[in-house]
Amino acid sequence: MAEQDTIASKESTAPKEKESAVSWLAKAGLAGLLLIVATGAFLGMGLFMWNMGNDMRSMTKSVVQMGLDVTSMANDVGKMAGRMEVMAKSMVDGQAGMSKDLAAMRVGMESMGGYMRSMGGDMKAMANDIGVLNKNIASMSINMANMNQSMAVMNNSMLRMSADINKFTRPESIMNPFR
Repeated sequence: MAEQDTIASKESTAPKEKESAVSWLAKAGLAGLLLIVATGAFLGMGLFMWNMGNDMRSMTKSVVQMGLDVTSMANDVGKMAGRMEVMAKSMVDGQAGMSKDLAAMRVGMESMGGYMRSMGGDMKAMANDIGVLNKNIASMSINMANMNQSMAVMNNSMLRMSADINKFTRPESIMNPFR
């Protein structure tokens, strides 16, 4: 009888050992699956951070280019101011020369009329130059408005990026996409 108890106890422990081996394999499989999922999540986060770094680099390049454009516009406006000064001096010099010519040509009204036409043409040319200057200033205003719009787009991108970064500082928010 003691032999039968020993055989029966061996038979009853064999299925338990099989069950624990299966349970261990299931746990190991689950742990492996969780490890694969975690690896995927970390790879995804790494790819996101890499892309964010590329976006930051291109935004920095854009800001540097905008700074260069503004510097170039400032230089152009400075050159225009210098040219306007030369033009004003030329006008003063031209008027001084014209006064001498008018004094010398009192005898001939026809000659004086020719000089008056010349002066009118110079004034018309000056008016045209001022019109071109106004167009250039209007174009510069449009460029400044475009730059302001670009800055607004960049600020919006930075805001969205800040929200994305905030999600990664709170891992629990990744599990709930509506936060």
